Amino acid sequence: MTLWFVLAMMTGAAIFAVLWPLGRRAEGLSSGHHVRVYRDQLEEITRDEAAGRIGAAEAEAARIEVSRRLLAAADQESAAPETSPSRKRAVAIVALVLLPLLSGGLYLALGSPSLPGQPLSARANPQAAQPIEQLVAQVEAHLESNPQDGRGWEVLAPVYMQLRRYDAAARARRNAITYNGATAKRESDLGEALTASAQGIVTAEAKLAFERALALDDREAKARYFLGVAARQDGRTTEAAAMWRDLLASAPPGVSWAEFVRGELAEVEQRSGQIVSGPGAEEVAAAAAMDPKQRQQMIVGMVEGLAQRLKKDGGDFEGWLRLVRAYTVLGERDKARVAASDARRAVERDADKLRRLDELVKELGLES
Repeated sequence: MTLWFVLAMMTGAAIFAVLWPLGRRAEGLSSGHHVRVYRDQLEEITRDEAAGRIGAAEAEAARIEVSRRLLAAADQESAAPETSPSRKRAVAIVALVLLPLLSGGLYLALGSPSLPGQPLSARANPQAAQPIEQLVAQVEAHLESNPQDGRGWEVLAPVYMQLRRYDAAARARRNAITYNGATAKRESDLGEALTASAQGIVTAEAKLAFERALALDDREAKARYFLGVAARQDGRTTEAAAMWRDLLASAPPGVSWAEFVRGELAEVEQRSGQIVSGPGAEEVAAAAAMDPKQRQQMIVGMVEGLAQRLKKDGGDFEGWLRLVRAYTVLGERDKARVAASDARRAVERDADKLRRLDELVKELGLES
């Protein structure tokens, strides 16, 4: 009801605006006002000439111009037709009848309350109402014609990340580095895109990008975090935990990602306590008193214990990675290759784990 009342008031105001000129006196609409103005200007010119503010030639030229305008206004006044009463009635009928009908019809067609609203942002910026895919296609077309537009690649890359087009995001990151120059953030963003493209696995290429980022700025938080992820994936959980502790220690107060890293750190520490059967305090003290040969035997015994456990339960993929690396450190490269083969059979249906295993074998130089 309130809406219709407002609409009625608006319609009444519109009708009043149309009828008001029709009710005014005819002379109010004539050019008589202009005639009086021009006559006042002639008198003012005479006063200015008498006071010496303008010269005689200037005064005469001004009189001629004002007089010309005065005659034109007088002719217009005499030639202006008087609006007939019948025409006024016709205009009044249009204003009183057709104008409300027309406005009501337009409202029912275009302004019905049942129609969905349109966001202000879309009305203010029609381009914003376009689908994101269409906007991306426009930017891609621009970059196809201007491939060296580094700014365009840098703007497009995070959009690709949001759309989960990770391969395209990695390509855009590389182009941004090529045309804008390398920075710690750009290298770190490239590593992130490569990791996302590998479904969360920090590949060798991604690891190199993170290492380049730290070479440019050793405080780059994203690179430090993902290098910790790489260490965890390789079975170096102690190293991963140390990296994340250092990252949290240097984090600014209230930073948004700190809570996430704390969760990752807690998970690593918990899993390390359950899976990594490291020596206890008494064993560490006993190892310190051992000679090198005895200490080596102790380490070998722990590694063989891990190997025996994996033969019984081969589902611990992180354990397989640790075993391959441990054999390599001990110089048992043949055993490391055998362990890698056993691990490959254990995860033969998991493409991501196979890729991680192949990367470790390549990193350790265990290719046959």
